[in-house]
Amino acid sequence: MGEWKTVDLAEVSDDISYGYTASAAEDAVGPKFLRITDIVDGTVNWATVPYCLINEKDMAKYRLVEGDIVIARTGATTGANYTIRSSDPKDVVFASYLIRYRIDRTKALPRYVGYCLRSSLWNSFVEGVSGGSAQPGANAKVLGSFAFDLPDLPEQRAIASVLSSLDAKIDLLHRQNKTLEAMAEALFRQWFVEEAEEGWEEGTLGDIITVQGGTTPSTQNPAFWDGEYCWTTPRDLSGDESLFLFNTARKITAEGLKQIGSGLLPVGTLLLSSRAPVGYTAFAAVPVAINQGYIAINANEGYSNYFIYLWLKANMETVKGHANGSTFQEISKSAFKTIEITIPPSDRVEAFDKVVAPLFDKVKSNQVQTQSLTKLRDTLLPKLMSGEVRVEMNEVVQN
Repeated sequence: MGEWKTVDLAEVSDDISYGYTASAAEDAVGPKFLRITDIVDGTVNWATVPYCLINEKDMAKYRLVEGDIVIARTGATTGANYTIRSSDPKDVVFASYLIRYRIDRTKALPRYVGYCLRSSLWNSFVEGVSGGSAQPGANAKVLGSFAFDLPDLPEQRAIASVLSSLDAKIDLLHRQNKTLEAMAEALFRQWFVEEAEEGWEEGTLGDIITVQGGTTPSTQNPAFWDGEYCWTTPRDLSGDESLFLFNTARKITAEGLKQIGSGLLPVGTLLLSSRAPVGYTAFAAVPVAINQGYIAINANEGYSNYFIYLWLKANMETVKGHANGSTFQEISKSAFKTIEITIPPSDRVEAFDKVVAPLFDKVKSNQVQTQSLTKLRDTLLPKLMSGEVRVEMNEVVQN
């Protein structure tokens, strides 16, 4: 194995460019228009990325190709970055608050550099250049000064291959879960929309569910915080497409838990964000306490939370229509319970539950596997990038 050398990002880039200034368009006309807000934890949900009207000359200038790395240069997301993959859309341009670094492949592999930009070394670098500002910013020269260790090309390829194989497995599990959820939604439409019967009862959500709210223990009292109990805000669900909530950013103590009237909610509770924004949903996979930004839902006997979740997915615009507020939209528990619903017989819901429960069980199992693989990848990444762990290269497929 060869010796490693220290380089900076600009040194291994043969083109550094700022993005295109234009307004995003929702209509599917023109290329996809990648923005800072579309990059979440190193991933992009291309289905939600808008489009851009752009002329042919500018399209050639701002088009992203496989291996291009884009990095946010301003705002609270400074440091967000993404490496374009072969599976991404072919027609993509990047917005003005992103900087593109096109890697010189005779010096470095884009995949390897992309993994360096997901390391703790990069995160520390970004914190340093942002200076703790509430609205940090950095230009191409500053971000290009990021220094990292670089082995020779074969070893770069080997390291990237190990990490990308884990990412591929994680991506496969995510795609399987999307398929499973789509299957459950299709079954819901068949059972309760297409095959709905005229004699079914008309009622409200309050007829078949119970709801609870939460609160935030005083942040001025340290006795309430950094304990053993999960406490969630809707921020735990933002940017996360996972259906089950296994952990929370903050924990509270037993004393903190006493400040919340709804206490510790059981596994299986359906969580719906009730404000800023309305509409995030997840099932509690662990006992959890909630803040005031949630409506916690448990279905009455005969009406499962799976049924309620799928009904919410199909009727979220109706739910949002019951929200109000001048500063931000919010739906109260009382307003939520008044939303009208056609109530199918409980025995039909129970039969439906037996069909869809295995789908949700598989989603949960996949999510557990995803967490394990992610933890393994995040543990290996800094060790591989520093040379603490070396990779045998004789079986690595060429890039």
